[in-house]
Amino acid sequence: MATHLVWLRNDLRITDNKALHAACSDSNAKVLAVFIASPAQWAKHDMAPRQAAFIYQNLLQVQRDLAALGIELICHQVGDFAESVTWLADFCRRQRVTSLYYNRQYEVNERLRDDLLENVLGADVARYAFDDALLLPPGSVLTGSGEMFKVYTPFRNAFIRRLATSDVGSLPAPRSRGAAIDVEKPAPFDYPSADVDAAYPAGEAAALRRLTAFCRERVADYAAKRDLPAVDGTSGLSPYLAVGVLSPRQCFNRLRIEYPDVLESVNSGAFCWLNELIWREFYRHLIVAFPLLCKHRPFIGWTDGVPWRSNEQALLAWQTGATGYPIVDAAMRQLNSTGWIHNRLRMICASFLVKDLLIDWRIGERYFMQQLLDGDLAANNGGWQWAASTGTDAAPYFRIFNPTLQGKRFDPRGEFIRRWLPELAGVPGDAVHQPYVWAQKQGERLDYPLPIVEHGRARTETLAAFEAARRLRQH
Repeated sequence: MATHLVWLRNDLRITDNKALHAACSDSNAKVLAVFIASPAQWAKHDMAPRQAAFIYQNLLQVQRDLAALGIELICHQVGDFAESVTWLADFCRRQRVTSLYYNRQYEVNERLRDDLLENVLGADVARYAFDDALLLPPGSVLTGSGEMFKVYTPFRNAFIRRLATSDVGSLPAPRSRGAAIDVEKPAPFDYPSADVDAAYPAGEAAALRRLTAFCRERVADYAAKRDLPAVDGTSGLSPYLAVGVLSPRQCFNRLRIEYPDVLESVNSGAFCWLNELIWREFYRHLIVAFPLLCKHRPFIGWTDGVPWRSNEQALLAWQTGATGYPIVDAAMRQLNSTGWIHNRLRMICASFLVKDLLIDWRIGERYFMQQLLDGDLAANNGGWQWAASTGTDAAPYFRIFNPTLQGKRFDPRGEFIRRWLPELAGVPGDAVHQPYVWAQKQGERLDYPLPIVEHGRARTETLAAFEAARRLRQH
């Protein structure tokens, strides 16, 4: 009898899982599944402890779901990726595995791990790899000259044309392969413990309920509300997408059920959300075409010459939400507490670190990864390089967010700010965006810091630093 092994990685679901579906297509084969935790590698990649805890919670759920189908999921812990290859090859020999199925990961180290496995297994085990984590695989959306797009909008246009003619249907869960089995609950990962915010219950059933509710009830208002942090205007699905509890195909297909003309209705809230999904694809395609993005390198080479400052005190103020700029501080405190902030706040915080404090974007990128429940190397790197003006399709270096104006525009009444900065609860109306001005006029004392930097002066200094680096590279 053939033995098929499914290697689960960032695909912790049984529905619309290409590798699992293919492994179960032969009704006569024995099917096993394995998940290999690699805490030492996670630490090197700055995985947030709360994300590791979220993975564990979802791993328990997928183990139960597979057991109900008669499929055993074996969980094992190793140190790093090299050890995972050694253990998996030995496991294949011991279990007499004839075919191995897995869904591709696109980061450099993960691709090297899979290449190593190919060499170790040799011809003894047939291997089947699938592009499961994206709507369209890397390398399938290219310019007329066959190169990867470096600007988002033409990529999106080409992506949508190809998407309209591609089979991106969602696959069903496998059929039962026998009686339900009892399985041994895996030990918690050997990784720093952390709590997961209760707003993100584990399991694909919870993720699909959230997806359905969002597409039915809130996506129509997405374009108008997604940038307002005081409003529940985003999908909140990114943590599930990041670890594969939900697939992008499931997102797109649910969206099409509710809005069949989504690809044509470019001014709709539904298209606006689809646009965010395509940004996610863009950044994944980029790290395959330009692996240096996985290696702490800027896409625009000359920006490596920017004279970044070393200022531990300012960095700590940014990390802890004590900069004296309320929208920045509220966002950072939400990040530290929950592991999530929406995209507008990520841009504001990133811009402040890089353009107001002139601190290396890679330090901020790393800190976000250490906190984010939805940590994803491609999306996080892409967002930081956009804000830092170092990446493909980045904001021009002379575009610098004014954090006070950003707060006034996107949290005009200060509702979000007061939620996370209770020390400003008594500051009325839009005075909350410059509370020190209000306090001085009122003769009040606030338990809140003065701004650690003056934005206008910081902007001038940052422009000079970028311009000097650009001129240096030109000569």
